[in-house]
Amino acid sequence: MRTRTHRPARSLRRRGAIGGTLALAALLALAGCGSHGGTRADAKPTHGISDAQAAAVPDDQASPAPEGPSAGPKASDPPVKGPVLPDAKLTPATGSFTAKEKKYLHGRVPQNMDPAAVLQAGQEICQRLQRTAAHDKDAATGALITGEIPSADAAVTQLCPSLEPLLNAAAKGFADGTRKNPAPGTYRSLTSAGTCTWQAMGAGGKVLASGPGPGGAKRVTAKVPAGTRAFVSTGCYAWLPE
Repeated sequence: MRTRTHRPARSLRRRGAIGGTLALAALLALAGCGSHGGTRADAKPTHGISDAQAAAVPDDQASPAPEGPSAGPKASDPPVKGPVLPDAKLTPATGSFTAKEKKYLHGRVPQNMDPAAVLQAGQEICQRLQRTAAHDKDAATGALITGEIPSADAAVTQLCPSLEPLLNAAAKGFADGTRKNPAPGTYRSLTSAGTCTWQAMGAGGKVLASGPGPGGAKRVTAKVPAGTRAFVSTGCYAWLPE
């Protein structure tokens, strides 16, 4: 007679936890299907560039968004690809959605998906931003600039508008790496690492200014002169204008 074996309960629980984590990750992606450049920058490994590469940087690249209330990112993310639930079917299994929740869900719930799950993903974006900002506003702003908190624009604008100042601040910054044609001025890095270095490079790859400093290990500031065609930084996480 064949003996039936049983899998340990611990193994089953581990599989269930992994499945739940993967499901949450998918929902976070579907909640906004990616952010645009207003609040994100690709968080890729950063490297310096050669003089020849700096000289080849085109002059038609955009500078950071101007300061002011209108500098913030747009209120909506790109629409969900594929069929979505019509507004008439955006109803939870129990209870009802508020007007602002329905506005957030409009056009972002794929067919055959529970709209409450998409709403929960947006609410978790707000909660994560809120917790981070309560501890360190620079960290929250940096997470928006670098894309560590994805699909935040619509979630913040429609579900937690009290956090919109973070979006407006992030719209003025840029991530570590190469920034083409930055607006001249003084910028500060959003990192406490002592490995942050930067160069402001002009036409022909000429180094106009470089750092670290001043600021030491706490904060590095960079004075970007007029005529800078490429601002290259490594280990600096993200930058905001002073």
